[in-house]
Amino acid sequence: MTPEQRRKQLLSLLSHSRTPISGTALAQQLQVSRQVIVQDIALLRANGADILSANRGYLILPADREASRVFKVLHSDDEAEEELTMIVDMGGKIRDVFIYHKAYGVVRAEMNIRSRKDISDFMTNIQSGKSRLLKNATSGYHYHTIFADDVQTLDAIQDALAKRGMLAPLVEDEPVDFWKQDTRA
Repeated sequence: MTPEQRRKQLLSLLSHSRTPISGTALAQQLQVSRQVIVQDIALLRANGADILSANRGYLILPADREASRVFKVLHSDDEAEEELTMIVDMGGKIRDVFIYHKAYGVVRAEMNIRSRKDISDFMTNIQSGKSRLLKNATSGYHYHTIFADDVQTLDAIQDALAKRGMLAPLVEDEPVDFWKQDTRA
């Protein structure tokens, strides 16, 4: 099997699974090392595949099932848990957090938060003092890619963030593609 054939097979396996598949399981099925899978995932993402890294493996969200939107937000450290809980409780799934740093450019981290338990685990890691919130590198401004079952849910999340004063306006020097409205996942 050529590397290109393997990557097509990898996409097929992920596309037909409703649950995450571990890198080890994918490696066994495709008879390669887990490191090859990691490299293949990186290449597929670079070519536009929407592959999520979850705590239990890799997953592709079906394009016809979920809508996504990027929100620029601003809040204090004490309000981080409230922000995440508001999004999840309204039916959103937080894919990532990223900042636009004027010196470093875009700095992104996968979050894959889908439940209050995920939020609790994340907050425990932050509160342990081992790491700080990424938003602190840019005076609190940061972005989240949010997935939901439909555009109406994203609209409701946007309204709730705005009402709470957590939605931040874009400024002139930010890359325009950060604010992709009503795109499909």
